[in-house]
Amino acid sequence: MEPIKQHRGLVYPLDRSNVDTDQIIPKQFLKRIERQGFGQFLFYNWRFNEDGTLREDFSLNDPKYDGASVLVGGENFGCGSSREHAPWAIQDYGFKVVIAPSFADIFYNNCFKNGILPIQLPKPVVDQLMEKAMNEKYEVKVDLEKQIIDDGDLEVSFDIQSYHKEMLLNGWDEIAVTLTYEDKIDQYEKQNKGVKTLGIS
Repeated sequence: MEPIKQHRGLVYPLDRSNVDTDQIIPKQFLKRIERQGFGQFLFYNWRFNEDGTLREDFSLNDPKYDGASVLVGGENFGCGSSREHAPWAIQDYGFKVVIAPSFADIFYNNCFKNGILPIQLPKPVVDQLMEKAMNEKYEVKVDLEKQIIDDGDLEVSFDIQSYHKEMLLNGWDEIAVTLTYEDKIDQYEKQNKGVKTLGIS
């Protein structure tokens, strides 16, 4: 995964609460076995008509949000099933940061595993970011090291667990975290070579 230390990006506002994983990536696209290529199906039922043409009434199809990399959503973002395809689709589309008043726990943790920074902020602050993004071409700078979001006028701090922060700053997934203990694992295996453990039948 790519490390995230600082990110400046265009904000896309999705003013909907309880956005579930089936809305993020519908079930018919889950047969794909690779992680890439899901971005084209992000919010598919909202973005596209039945004939596959873009819907003009869905905000993400507005050209002013082309290249957006910071998604601001409503409460309980990522609820529903635990499919990891949801963060895959969000990341593959180009979003690196997701901001919301609250997240579903499994989705929240899956974001860190896939190099996405989910930020939980008080609803009045999220509403303020949402309104700005709806009314103008709005960019923010997200500083993970300092844990600050800054748009030039507004500066907001956010909380994040140190474990998750370290993963994103270093671009680590869980396997990479395990490999940081490779020397200790090798040492343990050498010390316990040939040692039999008791099993319970």
